[in-house]
Amino acid sequence: MNTRIQVEHPITELVTGIDIVREQLLIASGEKLSIKQEDLKIQGHAIECRINAEDPLTFAPSPGKVTLYHAPGGPGIRIDSDLYNDYEVPSYYDSLLGKLIAFGNTRKIAIARMQTALNEMVVDGIKTNISLHQMLLQDPNFQKGGTNIHYLEKKLATEWHGCK
Repeated sequence: MNTRIQVEHPITELVTGIDIVREQLLIASGEKLSIKQEDLKIQGHAIECRINAEDPLTFAPSPGKVTLYHAPGGPGIRIDSDLYNDYEVPSYYDSLLGKLIAFGNTRKIAIARMQTALNEMVVDGIKTNISLHQMLLQDPNFQKGGTNIHYLEKKLATEWHGCK
């Protein structure tokens, strides 16, 4: 039995109101799915920023000790992370520190909440890509939607200086 779940499952959970991991565990233990396809309703908008221990300009890993960590919070904000003060980021694994998710009734609200959450988030002692996410969320083309898989590559080629 394949028990994989999408990395972006928090997005699906927020716009559907369904705890996908819980449903998966219930099914694995022999229970039936608690919702029918026709009952599924998608509402609102969610955005996920993958917070990585990496240089925002070069994407080089940034292992080391997290000297100060403050998680953002508030309405519509979710963070999936096990980060804490004095955490030692290893150099041998994926640089993912956590997934920061913002939800709102509209894309505009979700973006505004994410911008606030990124501004509140503190990870000192190592480099992170928080400033890259801040730059992308300020971009009018991103805010409008409709970007494609080449968006980031083109954006960085023209505005590399936007991150510190």
